Amino acid sequence: MTRQLPLILNGTPPSQWHDRILPGDCRDQLPLVPENTVDLIVTSPPYADSRKKTYGGIHPDEYVAWFLPISLELLRVLKPSGSFILNIKEKVVDGERHPYVLELILALRKQGWLWTEEYIWHKKNSYPGKWPNRFRDAWERCLQFNKAKDFSMYQDHVKVPMGDWAKTRLRNLSDTDKRRDESKVGSGFGKNVSNWVGREMVYPTNVLHLATESSNRRHSAAFPLELPSWFIKLFTQEGDLVLDPFLGSGTTALAARQLGRHYLGIELLPDYIALAEAALEKG
Repeated sequence: MTRQLPLILNGTPPSQWHDRILPGDCRDQLPLVPENTVDLIVTSPPYADSRKKTYGGIHPDEYVAWFLPISLELLRVLKPSGSFILNIKEKVVDGERHPYVLELILALRKQGWLWTEEYIWHKKNSYPGKWPNRFRDAWERCLQFNKAKDFSMYQDHVKVPMGDWAKTRLRNLSDTDKRRDESKVGSGFGKNVSNWVGREMVYPTNVLHLATESSNRRHSAAFPLELPSWFIKLFTQEGDLVLDPFLGSGTTALAARQLGRHYLGIELLPDYIALAEAALEKG
């Protein structure tokens, strides 16, 4: 059974924070965690005006001011070699996209974060929908922030099969395919197709094609296990510590445990802590 951490462990060795769930508001609990303790942060905080029945909801106009004290603590507890993955999505207000996510990105950069990359989670089984001026969203942002430009990244851990395109493209290479071919439109992009001959596994793109289905039906917005798992494999090694300050039903913690990493979670609601503990006990 996961043991909830007493609030007296501030200043203890980093190993004391392994495989724990802190009950309460992350704004109160994060200051207790020693600096430079965490290897990776993966989280999906309540989106603006979302999860009102469970977390109360934060108005889009107030979201940045609400989040910045949290992100400042995340900046403190993350190791210089670590990464911060923020799963978040814009909200439509009065018929247009509210810019709170873009405003948050700019504010985080001013706070000292490097906005290193943006991954797109494509919800490949998203069902259709239509509104007067738009269609249903089938994607969400997974923003990568870092403290330093030199951060840990293990790209070989997330390689994917080459794909069927190689069967014909690599069979009969043209002269152009055998050398670096610069873009004809002057974009600076170049490729050498012959580099892929004989390879079975290649690096993926920054678009993650994952289903929206989650095994946990009792949480209002649980993401699939594959989402945190992918980032955990990419940015950590076995034995590293993964933090989710909005743990919810424990998906990030479960992914970390299954991959041989340690987890540290913070969750406000006792019911969700119970769900997380049950998932960790089972899985």
